[in-house]
Amino acid sequence: MTEPFSVPVTVRGYETDVQGHLNQAVYLNYAEHARWSLLQAAGISQAGLISRGVGPVALETTIRYKRELLAGDEVEVTCAFEWGDGKTFRIEQTIRKTDGTVAAEITAVGGLLNLKERKLVASPQDYFKELASDPAQFGL
Repeated sequence: MTEPFSVPVTVRGYETDVQGHLNQAVYLNYAEHARWSLLQAAGISQAGLISRGVGPVALETTIRYKRELLAGDEVEVTCAFEWGDGKTFRIEQTIRKTDGTVAAEITAVGGLLNLKERKLVASPQDYFKELASDPAQFGL
């Protein structure tokens, strides 16, 4: 099995809270950054999605905090899509310090919204395959 897609991030001081560790809401920003970076690496742009009349939506997100992150910590944020037969897909993500310590695990359920009908499309992986220049990035 190949390693999941990942992006490096450095924890910035302004992202920390009064206790000095990464604010809980920022973990979501890191996860979102990795997801959009994966789309870009696969050749999918926001303009490309809009031109097809679809947009990704988050339906559920769970964060399991494992270890705190402090200003200056270097982390890798992974992103792996898991496909089923329905209208939704899962995204598994890990935020890991450079020493291998897992700081957080994020599981999300997403879909592709038809922007005109405001309903989920039936087979989101088909859209990703069509739009991507490198669908293997999504395991397709």
